[in-house]
Amino acid sequence: MFSRPSICGNLSKLCRNGTATATATATPAAANSALALCTARGYHEVVGDIICPSQVRGIDHIRDPRLNKGLAFTLEERQVLGIHGLQPARFKTQEEQLQLCKIAVNRYTEPLNKYLYLSDLHDRNERLFFRFLSENIEDLMPIVYTPTVGLACQRFGLIYRRPHGLFVTFNDRGHIFDVMKNWPEPNVRAICVTDGERILGLGDLGACGMGIPVGKLALYTALAGIKPHQCLPIVVDVGTNNIDLLEDPLYVGLRQKRVVGREYDDFIDEFMEAVVKRYGQNTLIQFEDFGNHNAFRFLDKYRNTYCTFNDDIQGTAAVAVAGLYASKRITGKSFKDYTFLFAGAGEAAIGIADLVVKAMVAEGVSIEEAYSKIYMVDIDGLLTTTRKVGSLDGHKVNYAKNHEPMADLEEIVTAIKPNVLIGASACAGLFTPKILRTMADNNDRPVVFALSNPTSKAECTAEEAYQNTDARVIFSSGSPFPPVKMGDKTYYPGQGNNAYIFPGVGLGVICTGTHHIPDEMFLIAAQELANFVEPSDIERGSLYPPLQSIRDVSMNIAIGVTKCAYDNGLASTYPEPQDKRKWLEDQLYNFNYETSMPVTWTWPRMPYIKTRELVPTKLYGKKSE
Repeated sequence: MFSRPSICGNLSKLCRNGTATATATATPAAANSALALCTARGYHEVVGDIICPSQVRGIDHIRDPRLNKGLAFTLEERQVLGIHGLQPARFKTQEEQLQLCKIAVNRYTEPLNKYLYLSDLHDRNERLFFRFLSENIEDLMPIVYTPTVGLACQRFGLIYRRPHGLFVTFNDRGHIFDVMKNWPEPNVRAICVTDGERILGLGDLGACGMGIPVGKLALYTALAGIKPHQCLPIVVDVGTNNIDLLEDPLYVGLRQKRVVGREYDDFIDEFMEAVVKRYGQNTLIQFEDFGNHNAFRFLDKYRNTYCTFNDDIQGTAAVAVAGLYASKRITGKSFKDYTFLFAGAGEAAIGIADLVVKAMVAEGVSIEEAYSKIYMVDIDGLLTTTRKVGSLDGHKVNYAKNHEPMADLEEIVTAIKPNVLIGASACAGLFTPKILRTMADNNDRPVVFALSNPTSKAECTAEEAYQNTDARVIFSSGSPFPPVKMGDKTYYPGQGNNAYIFPGVGLGVICTGTHHIPDEMFLIAAQELANFVEPSDIERGSLYPPLQSIRDVSMNIAIGVTKCAYDNGLASTYPEPQDKRKWLEDQLYNFNYETSMPVTWTWPRMPYIKTRELVPTKLYGKKSE
């Protein structure tokens, strides 16, 4: 619930001119009612990047979260804006407000209550919310993002307060552009869209999946400085196959089974065309939490015709490969020396594997050898060309081996002897103590990534990984885990969070006006993230830098993406900036309060010039007879 709220206040502007004649002949009560209706201000009167002072009244500075500063308005501002007396006498700085926010959010013990507090803060004071989030990202990211956002999606029907994005339903087919026009912001540059079919590891949540794009785009601003009015969360609601939701009286989406097949594809096509028609060809469209069977289809279908990427596939891949790059500094091995085993063959696993192949090819390995180093297990067992059960559809076929069929993961680990074990299965506890001990027996420093979200779906905990490998494991997870104490040493496992990747990629893409997003940009992002890992991070058990440094990571990634865009002719913003860092920094969102006073300036004293005498002009008309 942390994106641009939208209750369109523009209707009041439309009716002001037409009200006078209507109220002239109406009764006093009706006239007063109509006048009150037409002079009412919308929740968001200010839109776009430039505020027009003549369109903003004093009271708007309190009502509109983009303008509101709470008790930080100075005495002069309060008096000039006409809001003096509407607030207590106390004057606060933004720093004092941040201290109060920290006290307030820490009063709550339940993560969902913290989520609701932050949502309310965003609805009241936008700059304060984003500064609070950006400066306390280690504490607050688990609230606005995984794992708490998963709980917020599950309770969405109960906690829904006001719109924070667009709901485009299947019933709107043929009119999606008309729905898009209802969003009042004219300069949207980044859209995060989901159909809610595969929310984290929680399954089909339908329209309740809105919490995911809302949370993602909040991190675009907090971690990369992308202006919040340029971000738009969208749910394309085509129904849900979740029976519990269909029978839930609090469910807020279409109460019908999911639309599939040609009708569904045509609906998504219309949506993509409507986005381009409304906001332009270079609008970034981030696909999020679509079902496995649709995610790769849409990525392959749209990647060369729209500015789009799938974070579950490409973002997850980049952050995982960054961890693998960092692991090489511990093992002393290169990618070609690794044997990889993926537990899970969905969009996350395939995305990571595909980027690992590109990383190996970049190191000089042939593509055939790169594929041969990667084994993959799905629900039916090891992907092989000889198995009789399960399918090898889509990208799975690239990783099928000429090997006897095997179904038990413990037996597969024993037979293949992988150096790297990556979990993307959403199957809690899949990495049993026996599997972890086998990894430790076969490797001096086994690499184990338990990437499934939320925490309840992780293949193993950090404590289980360290305990069953004599603390020799190189561990990473998709959700945060507490520190693990082994003997005299405490390990702080790093979280392979996509938030290290997608904000920086988004910033570079938006600023350059990139046409299409190649996988090379995500490999660059992985390398930039890995380069940011210090020896001290590795020593404490993390393959990733501290979350406090994530804004610096995002800037480095954005610079790398910007260079890639211009080098490959993908950018549309010219001329190419020479100092790319300064150019990007000049376009960032300002988290600090700005003056609410209108800009004034002086004129030079006019020189004295004597004017001639004013003689009235006579108007001659036809003489009356």
